[in-house]
Amino acid sequence: MDAATVSQRPGQKVTVETIPQLLRQALETHRKKDAFLIKRDGAWTPIAMETVMARVAAVVAALRGRGVKLGDRVSILAETSLDWAIADMAILTIGAVTVPIYPTLPGPQIAPLLVDSGAIGIFVSTKAQREKLESVRSQIPDLRWVWCFEEEPLPEGSKAPAGVGESAPAPGPEDLATIIYTSGTTGTPKGVMLTQGNFVAQVHLSLAAMNVQPTDVYLSFLPLSHVFERCSGLYTMLFAGATIAYAESIDRMPSNIGEVRPTILLAVPRFWEKLMARAVDVNKAAGFPKANIFQWAYQVAIRAATLRNTGRSIPPWLALQHALADKLVYSKIAERLGGRVRLRVSGSAALNREVALFFDGAGQPIFEGYGLSETTSAATVNRFESHRVGTVGPPFEGVEIKLAEDGEILLKGPNVMKGYWKRPDETREALEGGWLHTGDIGALDPDGHLRITDRKKDLIVTSGGKKIPPQMIEGALKSSPKIHEAVVVGDAKKFIGALIIPEGDATQAEIAAEVERVNGTLAQFEKIKRFELIPNDLSVENGTLTPSLKVKRKVVVERYRDLLEKMFVGA
Repeated sequence: MDAATVSQRPGQKVTVETIPQLLRQALETHRKKDAFLIKRDGAWTPIAMETVMARVAAVVAALRGRGVKLGDRVSILAETSLDWAIADMAILTIGAVTVPIYPTLPGPQIAPLLVDSGAIGIFVSTKAQREKLESVRSQIPDLRWVWCFEEEPLPEGSKAPAGVGESAPAPGPEDLATIIYTSGTTGTPKGVMLTQGNFVAQVHLSLAAMNVQPTDVYLSFLPLSHVFERCSGLYTMLFAGATIAYAESIDRMPSNIGEVRPTILLAVPRFWEKLMARAVDVNKAAGFPKANIFQWAYQVAIRAATLRNTGRSIPPWLALQHALADKLVYSKIAERLGGRVRLRVSGSAALNREVALFFDGAGQPIFEGYGLSETTSAATVNRFESHRVGTVGPPFEGVEIKLAEDGEILLKGPNVMKGYWKRPDETREALEGGWLHTGDIGALDPDGHLRITDRKKDLIVTSGGKKIPPQMIEGALKSSPKIHEAVVVGDAKKFIGALIIPEGDATQAEIAAEVERVNGTLAQFEKIKRFELIPNDLSVENGTLTPSLKVKRKVVVERYRDLLEKMFVGA
């Protein structure tokens, strides 16, 4: 994809190829008084675009005063906030390289990332984060300074200059913009190198696929350390002129949604799954007749969405039921999302099909997409005009996709990474033949919609030679409000088993009933013959979860080896 040329003033064309150019264009085009919203003293406070860009310029000056220059690596260890965004924009304006780190990581896991990247400085959010860093500071010899937002607030800045950061050599589209350490479920984290051009290309690709307007309000709550939120939820929204509201915290999300009333929500599958599970539990607890009405409306939504997604028309009797269900149930779900959400996107992991069908049938379609850190966020996404539940949509215009003989998804496009930091051999392997080898297995339907079936390395092969994608079964189990987490196992065994973390005080008998429910939808060789309950002790700190909260399957299997040996006795 060529760099975008956009109108800045009548008769003037501006080429946008880098983040600094994108920021200047956003400032000139969208001089909004409410470009950002943050909650202060119990009220949502609007922050003007000009004010934010002035603060970016002030941080740029401060960083240059600390000797930061083009190509230097600077890290951010902080929760999602406007300060995170300003620090990142300042780093990229200089042409330095942002190294984002998940704020949930413990010190011993942070130090190797700073050492590997050669970061010379780091922004941290709180004294607690600084103390965590100081506990391993002796292991990071190249780190010169630590800037703590809580102890040293970012400067306010004066009036924003017409061009932020124009006085020094500006970065080009091929210059490195970030090193993102993958939170892979196996192996040591690798530093994904994305360029300024990768980010800007991704912004253009996203806006060509999804309609985002200056009238939109976006509620940001996912980690900015993840490329999905950073590119899709920050740079893309900035360029489109949407208002960005920063949630107070994950725990405060339900109330923040009601206060901000966003028009756009980007979330991970667990958000949508928990929203549905909560609705099921609340209505079940209400008893007759509310529980019965909800269950009826639930089935109506599933039937309507299933028909629509298979190209069949909805019969009049079902349309009448659907209209009634909308008044009684679906409208209340819309209210829980603030009442005006028009664009809902799910990414980062697979969305359970039943959850997707329910929301689709309830008039709240969730547009599922697919991408990796290596593709600067999404590479495919469902669209308003082309939405198919159970798929992650067609590729962005300008992104090529093909399947290898074994079904591995291969991608090519302007959003594909430069490579892995200081890992030339792994870069060559990942980009063999000019295509990114994703490690994911998929299939394309006749209309070009991609369906993800599993991770290449996660496929379970039973002793009978049957190949089983565990994520499909795990997703079905986790759709139950009784099941918090599930890890399906059975490689080289006669049958499939599962390690299950119950939700709340769910009993063994209730879990068994849920397992049987899922088994009813599976082929004989896929059915779970045995399961064991495990405590909810999976965490980033003990290494069983990635920073993006994906289960590290091999680590969990090793952790519960004795229990698995008991489960598979004789298998």
